[in-house]
Order: sequence, then C-alpha cells, then structure tokens
Amino acid sequence: MTITIYHNARCSNSRRALELILASGFDPHIIDYLAEPPTRAVLAGLIGRAGLSVRAAMRTKEQEYADLGLADAADDALLDAMVAHPTLINRPFVVTPLGVRLCRPGDLVLDILPPKDA
Repeated sequence: MTITIYHNARCSNSRRALELILASGFDPHIIDYLAEPPTRAVLAGLIGRAGLSVRAAMRTKEQEYADLGLADAADDALLDAMVAHPTLINRPFVVTPLGVRLCRPGDLVLDILPPKDA
C-alpha cells in the first residue's frame, strides 16, 4: 500500500502529518516538493481529488504571491505560478488509498490513513 506525502520539513503541519503516518506503521513515499515540484497535471489532480479550489491550495501570504500579482489571477495562472514557484503550494498534500487531503492541520491525515492490516 502506497502513501505519499508532499513534504516540507520546515513546515510544522507537514512534520506532524509525517509523524502520524510513521507512528501508524506506514513507510510513506516522501516527496520534497520544493526540490521535486509536481507537474501541473499532478498538482491539478491533487487539488481536484482533495476537493479544493486552486486558490485554497495556494499559500497567499508568501511574498511571491504579491510579487506575481496573483490576487485576481485565474486558476490556470495560479497553477502555473505554483509549478514555477513551489513555495506557493500549500502543504502537506497526502495521498492514500482512501483519498487525498491537504493536511492543515497535520492531524487531518488521520482521516485518510487506512487500517495498517488493510
């Protein structure tokens, strides 16, 4: 069973989600999304599967958000900006067989962790 976390080790929510995944006995696939940003298609898929709007998946308080003038940007421009500037991607996204979730706070990961023996 594969569990994937799009992780930023400097983020407390991301660290908490990873801690809970590990404590549940899983060995997740960890993607440092700042070093390995998702493609536009993968990012759009994560956002859609999580049931979020593109803007809800964006870190609007980052300086790049203001610098790029994204306040009134359409979804396509927001996706392009997140791919080009992965610091704009909200985190952590976690993918399990039970779904995709933006785990803010990190404890939300518990909602999509399958039983260990499943």
